[in-house]
Amino acid sequence: MKNRKIFSLLLLPAIAVSGLLLLNALKSDPPKKNKAAEAGLTLPEGFNATVIADNLGSARHLVVTPQHDIYIHMASTRKSKGIIVLHEDGNVATVKTSFGDYGGTGIAIKDGYLYASSKNSVFRYKLDAQNQVIDADKPETIVRGLLEIDHHQPKALTLDNDGNLYVNIGAPSNICEEYDKNRTGCRILDSAGGIWQFKANKLNQSYPESVHYATGLRNVVGIFWNQQLNQLFVTQHGRDALHDLYPKLYTAKQSAELPSECLFALKKGDNAGWPYIYYDWQKQKNILGPEYGGDGEKEADPKYIKPVVGFPGHYAPDCLVFYTGNQFPARYKNGAFIAFHGSWNRYPEPQAGYLVAFQPFKNGKPDGKWEIFADGFAGTAEQKASGRAVHRPCGLAQGPDGSLYVTDDNKGTIYKITYKG
Repeated sequence: MKNRKIFSLLLLPAIAVSGLLLLNALKSDPPKKNKAAEAGLTLPEGFNATVIADNLGSARHLVVTPQHDIYIHMASTRKSKGIIVLHEDGNVATVKTSFGDYGGTGIAIKDGYLYASSKNSVFRYKLDAQNQVIDADKPETIVRGLLEIDHHQPKALTLDNDGNLYVNIGAPSNICEEYDKNRTGCRILDSAGGIWQFKANKLNQSYPESVHYATGLRNVVGIFWNQQLNQLFVTQHGRDALHDLYPKLYTAKQSAELPSECLFALKKGDNAGWPYIYYDWQKQKNILGPEYGGDGEKEADPKYIKPVVGFPGHYAPDCLVFYTGNQFPARYKNGAFIAFHGSWNRYPEPQAGYLVAFQPFKNGKPDGKWEIFADGFAGTAEQKASGRAVHRPCGLAQGPDGSLYVTDDNKGTIYKITYKG
């Protein structure tokens, strides 16, 4: 790994925001109040991070247009509308407008439309030649009637090049205990815990019109269609509470590290095994879950797919982007960036995550070990270890010039990472 150094984030003046009444008094704080910006991020040699917007609220996934507009999906509508539109000019992003009466996570632009999801639906908005939404008050409903839940409700989404839309429907459960009391089978897998495929241009679809593309995925928040490989990749949040539920089988330390957070390369019909199995990144094996006769050692049925990369437990991977730009050095081309939201349940180990990782790829496969690309979001070492992170990475997007944008859904900070060499 290359030598790393601390890059001070460029501090910004207070961001001027017009239309305060329309945007529910949305504004940015002066950078002096941004403790993480003062601390800086740790990045590889030659990279720099800039705070281009701050104090936006619960900023989740985002997209950046060639015209330097930034569409950000907000987790809720408590502080603003569900989608905020910024315009970036000289590394300062100011709010242009906002729209949408629903919060959520998923957002994407494809073939002249902006797609965005609520907790039970997917909508799309027609864009003009400058990628501006034409009528924000009249979106088309592409998907409706999805399982509406309070636990794992984000419907992350992506689109391929053949007119298909892929939507994650997370399982409202840790290990399906509420839905499989007799251990005869997890009965919610017919409507959750997997990826569903819809047509990108067909209105009012629901489960009957869909393809159940992949199953056995507890909750996917990072989802990306890899253009180079023409394949779907996702990042899964693993289960919790191995030690709490089975103290005779797992130590607290084992439970802090297991199970793995996973990067999967999916094909139609794949089964990743939740809730029946989990992946052990230390053994590099699929392990039979203790609820279904496992003891921490028994390997799972080989019918379940394995991840292409396994990460330490409870890091919470919330976004995935394969880099196709030319600004970063060649080793980053076609590799995967993953935003880890950070843990809350690694006791007695320090809490961890709160970073952006990079996994090199070569010839369509992971090439070597994953590495920490951007760190320091959480604040001090004490804040990170205790889980009281100041900033928590959530969304990633590649800009038109090859820059990497990162959202934080704790303080609503937007970072722009560039390479100068």
